[in-house]
Amino acid sequence: MRTWRLILHDDPLPGPLNMAVDEFLFLGLAGEPSTTLRFYRWVRPTVSLGAKQAAAAVVDLDFCRRNRIDVVRRTTGGKVVLHHEEITYAVVSSDEAVFGPTLGSSYRRISEALILGLERLGLRAALAGPAPAEYARGTMPCFSHPARDEIEIGGRKIIGSAQRRIGSRFLQHGSLPLRHDENLLRAVTSYESGEGMRMTSLEAEMGRAADVPRAVEALAEGFAEAFAAAFDRRPLSGDEWAAVRRIEAEAFSDPLPSR
Repeated sequence: MRTWRLILHDDPLPGPLNMAVDEFLFLGLAGEPSTTLRFYRWVRPTVSLGAKQAAAAVVDLDFCRRNRIDVVRRTTGGKVVLHHEEITYAVVSSDEAVFGPTLGSSYRRISEALILGLERLGLRAALAGPAPAEYARGTMPCFSHPARDEIEIGGRKIIGSAQRRIGSRFLQHGSLPLRHDENLLRAVTSYESGEGMRMTSLEAEMGRAADVPRAVEALAEGFAEAFAAAFDRRPLSGDEWAAVRRIEAEAFSDPLPSR
């Protein structure tokens, strides 16, 4: 059985700090293959942009400024996401023997682990098939439609993910909404399609309020089963937080990325 580091945060964090922690973990991959699994939440609504997205094309920046909604840029790809009332996961690894040598192989294996976690919450989820061309090529938000190997229930996306990969090292993080606010998502992204978004949430599918600590444990158990992993539950140390803060100041200090 392999051992992974597991990081659980007691309190929600600001968007730039969340992104800095993920980047710190990714930059720290070196030497022997290793894996860290992290779960976190957001202190207030935050829009995250894919690494190559032009902010003005996908986000209503004036609305975000007026309503104190943070905007951050991920180092991963993918489409714009509104992080609000959700559980976010991150997998940071250099273990190619476990996850495979490609983005596609690791993405699918992680999705399969998340499905096992959802099963522990009584939900029957599945891998999504290919997204329509207008979603793949357009500026729709991430949760407007499931994409290939993302996770759906009844044709509606429940977890959206994105990955950054350099050789065998990768960071993948993703969003599991506790509840969804389609009106707010439309407002922050200026999504004008008359079609409803194909999204759902944990509470909508469970039919009751979510026990967040239990949901996090269920997702972690899904990873443990899928990868035959045991966890070393080890929070960030003081020195690690200091390094995270430096990354936050250097790479994530702009609250409204203009590119």
